[in-house]
Amino acid sequence: MRYFVFDAYGTLFDVHSAASRYRDEIGDKWGSLSQLWRSKHLEYSWIHAQTGRHVSFWTLAERSLDYAIAATGGIPDGLRDKLLKAYRTLSAYPEVPDVLSDLRNAGAKLAILTNGDRDMVDDAVASAGLGGMLDEIITVHEAGIYKPNAPVYRLACDRFGLRPEEIAFQSSNRWDIAGAKAFGFTCMWINRYGLPDEYPDMPADRVFDDLKPLPLLLD
Repeated sequence: MRYFVFDAYGTLFDVHSAASRYRDEIGDKWGSLSQLWRSKHLEYSWIHAQTGRHVSFWTLAERSLDYAIAATGGIPDGLRDKLLKAYRTLSAYPEVPDVLSDLRNAGAKLAILTNGDRDMVDDAVASAGLGGMLDEIITVHEAGIYKPNAPVYRLACDRFGLRPEEIAFQSSNRWDIAGAKAFGFTCMWINRYGLPDEYPDMPADRVFDDLKPLPLLLD
């Protein structure tokens, strides 16, 4: 493989790092708030995609955080804005810079394919020090619909002029892997939390605990 396309949120960037930064202010419920924020963010993207009501990923981040705050009993005044600012500068997982550097130095082409808005992803890439490591940043807004809809995955093929099977697609989200596999990508599920497998009719080609094995896939 020579073309590696990465999901951003949960794969390169730790979506729970925003709430973790303010865990002392949130209290013991910070983990449940963060999980609910994430799950509702995804749910909202799917519902908007299927109903043809596309809105920005940032708008859905705000709405899903508001739901999580209300559902978990509220947070201190002023903390909502801090959490949203932190979401724009999520921490990258520890292995990410070295893996991307190794792949790029070996001649691989690297891209992000994300549900996120371009300005959100640019902020995250810059704060994580990943600028210059990526050949392309592709956002779903070019297709007008969210993953896991096929037009989103087609964007990567169009950008590189490749067939789906020529692209190695990496995501920590099993639903994303299912969508990408149905489209035809060669799929690597980054199962960071040891979750049970799903969607047996749309299996990942490989399953890894993190991104470290990717340079071994180079040909």
